[in-house]
Amino acid sequence: MTAERAPRRILVVGAGVAGGGAALAMRDAGFDGEVVLAGAEPHLPYERPPLSKAFLRGELAPERLDLRPPGVWDERGIDVRSGSRVVRLDPSGREATFEDGAVVGFDRAVVATGSRNRRLDAPGMGLEGVFDLRTVDDCRQLQAAAGPGRRALIVGMGFVGSEVAASLRSLGVEVTAMLPGDAPLDRVLGPEVGAALARVHEEHGVRILPRTRFAAFEGSGGALRAAVTDDGRRIECDLAVVGVGVQPNIELAREAGLDVGDGVTVDERCRTSAPDVFAAGDVASFPLGGTGPNVRIEHFQHAVRHGRAAGQAAVDAGGPFTDVPWFWSDQYDQHVQYAGWHRTWDAFEVRGSVDERSFLGFFCEGGVVRSVVSMNRNQELRRAMPAIGREVPPEVLRDESADLRNV
Repeated sequence: MTAERAPRRILVVGAGVAGGGAALAMRDAGFDGEVVLAGAEPHLPYERPPLSKAFLRGELAPERLDLRPPGVWDERGIDVRSGSRVVRLDPSGREATFEDGAVVGFDRAVVATGSRNRRLDAPGMGLEGVFDLRTVDDCRQLQAAAGPGRRALIVGMGFVGSEVAASLRSLGVEVTAMLPGDAPLDRVLGPEVGAALARVHEEHGVRILPRTRFAAFEGSGGALRAAVTDDGRRIECDLAVVGVGVQPNIELAREAGLDVGDGVTVDERCRTSAPDVFAAGDVASFPLGGTGPNVRIEHFQHAVRHGRAAGQAAVDAGGPFTDVPWFWSDQYDQHVQYAGWHRTWDAFEVRGSVDERSFLGFFCEGGVVRSVVSMNRNQELRRAMPAIGREVPPEVLRDESADLRNV
């Protein structure tokens, strides 16, 4: 940074993993100016993945959720303003207005406002016992409602819905899951992997209702009693968890005049369309691999890495963001990992056995590997990642002895 351009105050809007990571990355890069980290939730930055897994099951102490121990923020000189929602961002005037009317000036800003759960527009969503899972407070409420013999309905079996189903079964809850497709996650991971995951859940006692669409919840005395499908079936339940995807919190950025599509549009250095304003994490649409099409990723590891990249860029450190997306999901004793990015594919090559739940699966399009999924082959997936974006013969992908680090 040149002296005349060096920022003295950087505002990070959003105190989740991406925002917290951005603030810490600034300090790691040697920035000694003011860092203000503003978050709408009344908590210090924390990690969300355990909310559907170990924390929900009561196996993780609350302090283990913390992104960093509470004292670290003061030690690093980061002004954390929890429970402080920014309602207006003015890039040209370099000011942010908070919900309580306070105005904070900045030299640079990082937008890390994340995403929120999609809400169904259906009768009964406000009944006691109907939950979605996004925050630690949501999780605590769900914990209090769950217990042996209780009957739960899961609406949607994406990653969070599948993990919640597994966690509730471990707590002795009877679980029914409805999904619009044929199997959990089949829209993302394909029919073969989806069918394998369905068998896992069914073996653990989950009743899966494929090709079933939710219509309404019914209650009595303000409390949930049942769900109704669009074809009139009635499913009795004491609690329900709705997991039908998320949407990026782009409203602040849009009103600030930033370029917005499916997320806040950024370049390979996390720069938005406004000078000195950056964006990262769930809310940002970034060029895949630094030069590819803009995509938006909604997973923890991406938020960690992209947040750090934005923090470095905001203090003129680091380099282009070229990380390959990667994430994991634990369901019962099964460990699923995924690396890369795809929407469509014309071939699915398998190394190992899907039936035996030990495999690598390669999603290919036009002969090029777009992404890799694994079940219970964690280290092998990492070794397979160099194949992503490359044209690899199918027989090599299927060959257990072929080292994909050398493609």
